Amino acid sequence: MRSFGYVTMLDPLQKKYGEVMCGLLFIPALLGEIFWSAATLSALGATIAVVIGLDNTTSVITSTCIALIYTIFGGLYSVAYTDVVQLFCIFVGLWLSVPFAMTNPAVHSIHINSSRWIGSMRVSDSAVYLDNMLMLTLGGVPWQVYFQAVKFERTPKQSDVRAKGPLSQQGSKRVLSARTARGAQVISFLASFGCLVMAIPAMLMGAIAASTDWTKTAYNRTTVDNMLAPAEMKLVLPLVLQYLCPPAVSFIGLGAISAAVMSSADSSVFSAASMFAHNVVQPTCWRRASERQIIWVMRLSIFVVGALACAMGILVKSIYGLWSLCSDLVYVILFPQLVSVLFLPFSNTYGSLVGFGVGLVLRLTAGEPIFHMPALIKYPYYDALTDTQRAPIKTISMLGSFAASTLVSLGMYLVWRAGYLSGRRDIFRCFTPPVENKVGGSTDDYPPKPILQNGEEAVGLKMVTYGEEIELVLESKADLVESRESKKAIQV
Repeated sequence: MRSFGYVTMLDPLQKKYGEVMCGLLFIPALLGEIFWSAATLSALGATIAVVIGLDNTTSVITSTCIALIYTIFGGLYSVAYTDVVQLFCIFVGLWLSVPFAMTNPAVHSIHINSSRWIGSMRVSDSAVYLDNMLMLTLGGVPWQVYFQAVKFERTPKQSDVRAKGPLSQQGSKRVLSARTARGAQVISFLASFGCLVMAIPAMLMGAIAASTDWTKTAYNRTTVDNMLAPAEMKLVLPLVLQYLCPPAVSFIGLGAISAAVMSSADSSVFSAASMFAHNVVQPTCWRRASERQIIWVMRLSIFVVGALACAMGILVKSIYGLWSLCSDLVYVILFPQLVSVLFLPFSNTYGSLVGFGVGLVLRLTAGEPIFHMPALIKYPYYDALTDTQRAPIKTISMLGSFAASTLVSLGMYLVWRAGYLSGRRDIFRCFTPPVENKVGGSTDDYPPKPILQNGEEAVGLKMVTYGEEIELVLESKADLVESRESKKAIQV
């Protein structure tokens, strides 16, 4: 992704599958960003509700307005700078609060009461846990927020300048960009370690809350066993900071949560707006739009996405449910599409469209408790008492989508190779008629050389220097001819 200088996660999908299919794939990406923003805004609203005493609805609306105002007018720079502030606030604020919360007189040892916060897993739930693990692991890859942070700013070629494509827009000026592909890999591994370090204090806060006798605090809404009321379980982190820490430490910790959540919300909203402007509006209905016009489209998109996320954060009461749901469609639909476009050279729009439909149908017919959608297909081990699926429905849907996309793409490719798909029969213009390949030999050579969506043919590899590092990337036929004309060294 970084080697080709893509601006958004949808760029390779748009290049391979076309603008219409890219617009269709934007829908699950948009829903994922909305659900994620809703989860973060709901968490921020819960924090404000504890600190100031406002009701949850007013808190969510207030936090949304604050995030949208500085994102709309601050743009990319406000998002980038708040990301840096976010890391600092989380690390200092939460880690500073842990020892004070653990030493509060109302808190018992977390080892003694471990049964309250260390759960158990039944054998019948093992498939569900495995399903969620794969969803959060693999479904966490196709996110614009991630690729927005690891892309780089390259020197544009003449074709890029003439086309005034996405590289000339604001999205390519992200300050958190990696100069090389190896640098992007290093950043990713360091970020995974950082996520672990940042998650430890939050986990400890949950253990502390489960080991606290809340009747000994100023909190007066406990249950019979002195636990938090079920309706306020999502407030556990700010409640621990508010009632178990000294006022000064509580202020710092709650400020850390607010800053972190605000930064996550604006990044997610900005990512959705960026994809909409660069991959939907500009290539489909406003090709001659200037950079200033695209920025205004992004600002309007930020407002719309933020409003939708705000409504979702108010209506859905479970932050964990929103957090899980945001990766659901991304895992089922976008992950197999991204794998296919990057690693299967014969993938095409026909397979992509069928895979999209199969994955969507399989996932929706399995039911979704958060939206009160009943299960139309009851997989093995279905629990009729609780109306829940015990089978790994998300992974089944993802594999079904990937299998359908692969088989249809391969079938259509073989049909084209046989000469039965050309001209007007090729509805999506994925292929060109078999012709003599004067650069690399006959088109009947094996392995097959795929025809790209834009008409270019991948004929081999070339060595390209990005920054100070030499890398091998795919080379199109047009690039090879251009390189020979300019007498550059090419390694195929």
